[in-house]
Amino acid sequence: MSAAITLEELLKWNDESAKFWKTHLEANSALLELPCGIGGAANVQELIRHVWGAELRWAERIAGLPTTDRELIPTGPVEALFGVHLKAGEIYRSLLDDAKLDWDEKLTFDFPWVPEKKLTGSRRKLMAHGLFHSQRHWAQLATLVRTAGFPSKFFGDILFSSALS
Repeated sequence: MSAAITLEELLKWNDESAKFWKTHLEANSALLELPCGIGGAANVQELIRHVWGAELRWAERIAGLPTTDRELIPTGPVEALFGVHLKAGEIYRSLLDDAKLDWDEKLTFDFPWVPEKKLTGSRRKLMAHGLFHSQRHWAQLATLVRTAGFPSKFFGDILFSSALS
């Protein structure tokens, strides 16, 4: 067995975290209106939209698909937002299943929020970024809900994931 952590394992870890938050937020829907300020989101529901919308848009970029316009990403409810995560996962899995895909190929993108800067990275780097982006925000959300008096019992560290042995 290789010592490397694979994108497949990171994708599984990401999916575990997403399922946790979907279930937790559906069971505690008042948290969706909790003021947030993370990733430019006014509340938790907007943060969830940001996280899962970014997953989809990164998956589309890496796959060479047209990128879904931000305005077309649903604003809620959680089930609709989770559908965005599921769609991103399907795209990521199709990429991982493509034996002919060059994971080291460099891709370059313009981002309007990074003026006059093009971002370049291999498919492998960009997918890792997309998956770690979600994990970073889940950790921020766990802290936010805990400090607001609503502990989530989120054990998002990779140590607790079944994605790796």
